[in-house]
Amino acid sequence: MKNKILKLVLVCSIFFSCASEPDESLGGGNNETTNVVANRQATGSSANDLLAANTFKKMVVEFAYIEGFKPTETAINTFKNFITNRTFKPEGVSFIEKQIAATEKTVYTLDEVVALEKEHRTQYNSNATIAVWALFINGKSSQDTNQSSILGAAYWNTSFVIYEETIHGLSNSSLEPERSLLEASVINHEFGHILGLTNLGTALQSDHEDTDHEKHCVVEDCLMYWAAETGQGIGNMLSSGQAPVLDAQCLADLKANGGR
Repeated sequence: MKNKILKLVLVCSIFFSCASEPDESLGGGNNETTNVVANRQATGSSANDLLAANTFKKMVVEFAYIEGFKPTETAINTFKNFITNRTFKPEGVSFIEKQIAATEKTVYTLDEVVALEKEHRTQYNSNATIAVWALFINGKSSQDTNQSSILGAAYWNTSFVIYEETIHGLSNSSLEPERSLLEASVINHEFGHILGLTNLGTALQSDHEDTDHEKHCVVEDCLMYWAAETGQGIGNMLSSGQAPVLDAQCLADLKANGGR
């Protein structure tokens, strides 16, 4: 989002497969035989399940954060509204917060992110409830470079990570955006990928995928735009005062796949 997301930042990454193979079962905090396979599929593959009420009539979102790196309440509330406005869940959407003890890491590989989920996630799909895992960590991505930083990544069908320490370093000071706006933008963007945007499990209803940055919208002020323009310092602030929203074409894609 050229005008609404920081120009220097590589906003997100999408991992179509993960180096760690799915387990058939594990003690994910529920019991010793929790089946987790349904929550370890390709990003976007559960888009319809998340959007519609055909299979799952309720959603539970587990917010896990490293001690000291909880997202702002404003960002959390913006995300809650995003889910409510885009999905059909007649039995509601619930949110569980979970604090994780601080680690000594300053950089995380994707495998290390996955390991944290395997150790701490407690909510998995069951009966008529679909579960989402959102992790906020105290370090940077191992894929950061001197020119760009990754703020978030969607890596499984119901999982995404936010590099909260990186967001802290790019917000709440002179010429930088408010932290809550930057957080909300990245959270909603990553969840948008889990909802199958753009052309990532939710079919295109029009030709609006960015051919230069696959699985992102070509519309520059859309939430799903690939804002990867780099620089040596902080770029534009989130000048609108609100988190960016989906454009009409992305909304049409979601509606066609069972969403609002």
